[in-house]
Amino acid sequence: MRRALTVSMLLIATLVFAGCATTRITPPRGTRAVERTLLTTGYCSCKKCCNWKRNWRLKRVVAKGPSKGKPKKVGVTASGTKARPGTIAADTSVYPFGTVMYIPGYGYGRVEDRGGAIKGEHIDLFFKKHKQALAWGRQEKRVKVWTPR
Repeated sequence: MRRALTVSMLLIATLVFAGCATTRITPPRGTRAVERTLLTTGYCSCKKCCNWKRNWRLKRVVAKGPSKGKPKKVGVTASGTKARPGTIAADTSVYPFGTVMYIPGYGYGRVEDRGGAIKGEHIDLFFKKHKQALAWGRQEKRVKVWTPR
């Protein structure tokens, strides 16, 4: 009895936590997509892509710019979520947080981040590895966009 209870509790915990890690991004119901031609680039959470380095205490800090030397939370987006495939960085004055997009060759993504070099009709797509981001390069894509209400 005790073993069966432990196994079932473990199974429930696994299902709950696995579901949290694999959130699917889908367009909002009842809204129409607008198609836009956007410049797309790739990024990852590495030092080159996210402008960070380690200081003498081995803490992650901003590498250059006005915030140079200040603590940097690597892998955390501007909206506070964890960066993962499907995370998009955009100019939030054009595409606010929560905007869902479908990018051919990449899939669905949600605007959850912003970048200093991301302005206007340009988006940055998150990849797990730097090699994947480099392989994506710079591409003009016809993107479907669903903005939040």
